[in-house]
Amino acid sequence: MKIPLKERTLAKLLQAKAAANGDRTFLRFRDSTYSYRDADRLSSQLADGLYAAGIRHGQHVAVVLENRPEVLWLHFALAKIGAVTVPVNNAVKGDLLAYYLNQSDAVALVVEDAYIERCAAVRAQCPKLQTVITLESEDDVHAYVRGDGNDAASGDVATFEATRVLDYHDLANGQHPAHAGQAVRYDDMLHILYTSGTTGASKGSMVANATALAVANKYVQAYGYTRDDVLFTCLPLFHGNAMNCTVLPALLADAQVAMSRRFSARSFWADVRKFGATQFTLLSAMTNILWQLPQSPLDREHKARMCQIVPTPPFFHEFEQRYNLRITSLYSLSDYGIAAMYGPDAPREKWRSAGHVVPEMSVAILDDDDLPLPAGEIGQICMRGNEPWFSRQGYYNMPDAFTKACRNLWFHTGDRGYLDPDGYLYFADRMKEVIRRRGENISAVEVENIIAQHPAVAHVAVFPVSSEFSEDEVMATIVLRPGQTLDGATLVRHCEPSMAYFMVPRYVEFATELPLTPTGKVEKYKLRERAEPRLADIWDREKSGIVLRR
Repeated sequence: MKIPLKERTLAKLLQAKAAANGDRTFLRFRDSTYSYRDADRLSSQLADGLYAAGIRHGQHVAVVLENRPEVLWLHFALAKIGAVTVPVNNAVKGDLLAYYLNQSDAVALVVEDAYIERCAAVRAQCPKLQTVITLESEDDVHAYVRGDGNDAASGDVATFEATRVLDYHDLANGQHPAHAGQAVRYDDMLHILYTSGTTGASKGSMVANATALAVANKYVQAYGYTRDDVLFTCLPLFHGNAMNCTVLPALLADAQVAMSRRFSARSFWADVRKFGATQFTLLSAMTNILWQLPQSPLDREHKARMCQIVPTPPFFHEFEQRYNLRITSLYSLSDYGIAAMYGPDAPREKWRSAGHVVPEMSVAILDDDDLPLPAGEIGQICMRGNEPWFSRQGYYNMPDAFTKACRNLWFHTGDRGYLDPDGYLYFADRMKEVIRRRGENISAVEVENIIAQHPAVAHVAVFPVSSEFSEDEVMATIVLRPGQTLDGATLVRHCEPSMAYFMVPRYVEFATELPLTPTGKVEKYKLRERAEPRLADIWDREKSGIVLRR
């Protein structure tokens, strides 16, 4: 669907799709069904209520909610006003929660009862927050503030007394005049998406209306979505993936969205069958969990024709065969945009790639001096937009950080990879995860992939620790599957046939869990900080006398 640039606003798209599709199903959630007309009507009613409550064009509204239809109506309503949605991971609390609210300049917060207590705890740290809008939890987990404070837990009323507290349903269902605010433009910011902050403070990536719709349209084109598709997501709507890769593409394609609260291995395939899903997206951990399920006669009993997995798993072909579908993939950076896409018709021999570079983006592989490298040689993946408003507009309130990343006309991703002669992009590793050992560069991701193939390993993180030779040594921290055992020597013998001798971990430690960011990424710097002072007490391959074959 080609939309003229100046017409690319979510508000106009919703209105047009409601007029075209009417009572055609747009969203299915649990046992509820909502039409395209419902989506437009419900979000318009909420927009009127929000406007009556003082929410205006350009203001920022933070959202702490679990997956539910109200999240979509809220995103759509704020888009109609021209306000900016700031999705916040609902696992965040304390200083990090206060950081998101303050750094984004949020003047209002929409929160489920289950998370009010943690929001109330940081209210005093957030002087710009003027309004709190509460919504009862889908599962009635808690019941705190309701606006009059009658059900507030001890201390919450005092904490919120300087803040106006409103009820979501009063705004959504009340009789409010139609808002007549400032017209929304294609270049108005739609939402701010925060990076995980694995190496520093999280940065808020700014996404304009035009950018969100251009990217969504790219999904429709590359993956061939049609009005007959049902796009299923169990990923949280506070991440960009579910909204920008599922909801908005479905809207553009006149397709259906099917949504569940969260990922569950036990119910995943049942949901896929229940909703008649034709496409879904998996993260790598989810893929591994599903792959390890016992094979079933029902494995191929579904309507799914595509599954997007990033990165593609080593059992790519076996997964496609077992579940009778096509795997798609891509390389996309939340900080900048989509660089490459691997569609359902892409050559299967290119399965290890992230796909062909898209025409809207240029990709260069540069060395440490920002000089281009030839095809097949690994360097830093750098990107540059070829089409206005296809890439992100920078980091909110952090222009210097974005400028630093955009040196010499290229956005530097911090990822390493290579291009093949046919223009397919291959991801190698993240630069901060490259280990330099005795003159050799080692990809932590490659070492992790091999270790993860051991049947006793549930999770693994590979990272550098200090070496007596002034460079790095390789260390692995491993979480075992329930009931499994493993020791360092056995692990080394598992690794040795599959990796170069210099890649085999010297230090091995077993743990009950790995430290994670709120977005589920391993905080490897914490593992390194914990390990370095006590290397003498950690299992050491060299002290064990194991000699590797070269």
